[in-house]
Amino acid sequence: MTRLGKGERLVAIERIFVLVIIGTILVVDLIGLFFPSDVSPFAAVIGIASTAVIALYLWSPLYATCALALVFALSFLAGTEAYVLTAAAFAAGLIVRLGWNALILSYAGLFLLATALVAWLDTQAPINIAIYLVTAAVSGAVGFALRLAFARGSRLEKQLAEKAEQERQAVLAERRWIAGELHDSIAHHLTVVALHVQMLDDDRTSSESQEAIRIAARKAMTDLRFVIDLADDGPRSEGMPSGDLAASVDEAQQEFESAGHSVIVDGDPSDERIPRAAEIILARILRESATNVLKYAGEGEVAIRFDIDDDAAKLTVSSPLSATPRRELSSSRTGVGRMAERVLGASGEFSAGEADGRWVVSALLPIV
Repeated sequence: MTRLGKGERLVAIERIFVLVIIGTILVVDLIGLFFPSDVSPFAAVIGIASTAVIALYLWSPLYATCALALVFALSFLAGTEAYVLTAAAFAAGLIVRLGWNALILSYAGLFLLATALVAWLDTQAPINIAIYLVTAAVSGAVGFALRLAFARGSRLEKQLAEKAEQERQAVLAERRWIAGELHDSIAHHLTVVALHVQMLDDDRTSSESQEAIRIAARKAMTDLRFVIDLADDGPRSEGMPSGDLAASVDEAQQEFESAGHSVIVDGDPSDERIPRAAEIILARILRESATNVLKYAGEGEVAIRFDIDDDAAKLTVSSPLSATPRRELSSSRTGVGRMAERVLGASGEFSAGEADGRWVVSALLPIV
């Protein structure tokens, strides 16, 4: 019963078309009641009921079929079974259009049984059963064609909706990518500028801070042009470093030293065993770690260590914790998360946290 009750639904234009046809036939039948004829009132009511039952298919094909079967049974009392059978033949199109397989097969069996009963019981006048069968077949073919057409339209609508959602997600992903590139490329240089602006009042470091600000501002503009070129799908800027790990180490070392930190570099960032993809990721990790060191590290030594073998490349950046962090330097609080995304996205291992009074960032990337 559950399978028989389930089915499709007519669209608005189909409902209007069916209601117009049913309304026209009902109007003609009702007008016929007021003119003298050989048709008995009961037969006329059965004819009107058989037409009205077709309207039930707009809401429930199962209930409409049951009602049509009841009207067909009553039609034998009025002698209008041929008329009701004609209505049933046209209703086959709605059954094929709306019903699921269980209801379609059940209706086909009931219709064949009804035609057999009419041929067997109506012996007063010969009835051409083929007319009803052909009518039902044509009506069912029309219903099947409409079902295929609207199913195809529904699939196209779904595909268009999915494509629109994919495009929306692509736009959001591109925006997130641009925001991430701006964060990675610009935030570091702005941190350097903000740090050295605070050191301009010191006569001992004023000239060095001015030079550091000038260099950081130039690099920030270069990086910004690079991101704009990528966003516009244009050519890459030649001045933009695209992931040279050794150059990133030298840059970080200079920035640490200009900020008053001593620096130890252990390991070879130019090791040929580091693949290009891993080198780019490690360079990004080092830059973001340098940003955090310049913002939050206390006085003391900064250690950059590389452990490289045939299986993995590991970068560790260690810096002293500060009891009074530079709270005037703003933070987007996304740096650690972006570092973790980069490393984990490359099937690596990432950690960042306090250890023995120091802040340690560790990134391990597989070489194979």
